[in-house]
Amino acid sequence: MRDDYIKQANQVIKDPNILINVVSKRVRQLKNGANPFIQSLEKLAWEDVALKEIIEGKISYELYEGPNT
Repeated sequence: MRDDYIKQANQVIKDPNILINVVSKRVRQLKNGANPFIQSLEKLAWEDVALKEIIEGKISYELYEGPNT
C-alpha cells in the first residue's frame, strides 16, 4: 500500500482500525469481481484502489451501535 494514500485516507477516516476494516471489506469486494469506483492510468493494487476510493469520497461507512442492553 502506498504511504501517501494511507495518510490521505486517514484524513477522511480518522480511526485507523475503522480504516483498516473499510479497506479490507472493499478489497474483498474488488477481488470477488466488484467494479472499481475510480479509474486510474496506473496499475494499482486492490488496497490502493480502495484507499483512493475513500480519498475521493466514493465509498463511506456507517458504525453499527447495536441495541443498548
